[in-house]
Amino acid sequence: MHTGIRTIYWENNAVVMIDQNALPGEEKFLTCRHYGEVIAAIKDLTIRGAPAIGVAAAMGIALGALSLSPASPEAFKKSFSEICEQFAGTRPTARNLFWAIERMKRCVDASLLSGEYFPEKIHQALIGEAVRICEEDIAVNRKIGFNGSSLIRDGDTVLTHCNAGALATAGYGTALGVIRAAFEEGKRLHIFVDETRPVLQGARLTAWELMKENIPHTLITDNTAGLLMKQGRISKVIVGADRIAANGDAANKIGTYSLAVLAREHGIPFYIAAPLSTVDVTIRVGDEIPIEERNDEEITVIRGVRMAPEGVAVYNPAFDVTPHRYITAIITEAGIITSPFQERLGEIFRATS
Repeated sequence: MHTGIRTIYWENNAVVMIDQNALPGEEKFLTCRHYGEVIAAIKDLTIRGAPAIGVAAAMGIALGALSLSPASPEAFKKSFSEICEQFAGTRPTARNLFWAIERMKRCVDASLLSGEYFPEKIHQALIGEAVRICEEDIAVNRKIGFNGSSLIRDGDTVLTHCNAGALATAGYGTALGVIRAAFEEGKRLHIFVDETRPVLQGARLTAWELMKENIPHTLITDNTAGLLMKQGRISKVIVGADRIAANGDAANKIGTYSLAVLAREHGIPFYIAAPLSTVDVTIRVGDEIPIEERNDEEITVIRGVRMAPEGVAVYNPAFDVTPHRYITAIITEAGIITSPFQERLGEIFRATS
């Protein structure tokens, strides 16, 4: 079964993406013909979710490079690096953003190794690399789903937080990919969907995806999760991640840490589902992960209606970090990784480097 959701794709030298800010009320697509439009879309959450941000950055960089044809390779690399830096400044927490930028830079370096300088060839190489990143993401998500489905039993009730579905990736999803795979296998499931304040990615996006595929679910407020756990109505928690440190600490949407602590208190397995491209081996522990703070109005204004007094002080971190001791396993395309995370993640990266 294919989700039928095309989050982002390359078409006619433009980047086309579903406008996630318009969901669930309207299903519309934005066509970006200038790389600055892709940067704006990443910043304002038109496209969001770490893997999808990585794909958007790759495609946006390829789009920006199309306008570059300076006289020398040195001048090309200088202008290209400036475009990459602009993308690097969009969302500081998502590891996939920087991973994709690094891949695009390597693509340019490889294109210039021949000693011949043909901007058109570099353009085509960059487009090809961006499309590959997109296609690989979908394939990786399906592997994550297949691996993670072994952890899901028939009759399970699964809590998920934020949106780690097709909309957060190039397609299929990470945490929702596990749920999709289990559902496709015929397992009976019920999903509890955290609304996910302040911009309601669970209510607006996850519930929309689950409804499209007729996967049974119930929407709850974020602060209902603890009660459901106490009542014995949650059997597993599965979430995504935006960056995972070398020791297994994981940054994800704000509120994830609270769920992990609650899950531990109630003896409920807590799983992270994420591609290896989300792991940042240069960061030792979660405290080193940069945490994005977003604008006040995400909290004080909802759909144009002010919900808090003018001038109120606001703290709006987009993510928190769950220490690895609260994580039962990390589900990746390479398999299900359990403690000791640092040792096992290290083994995987040494084997693939």
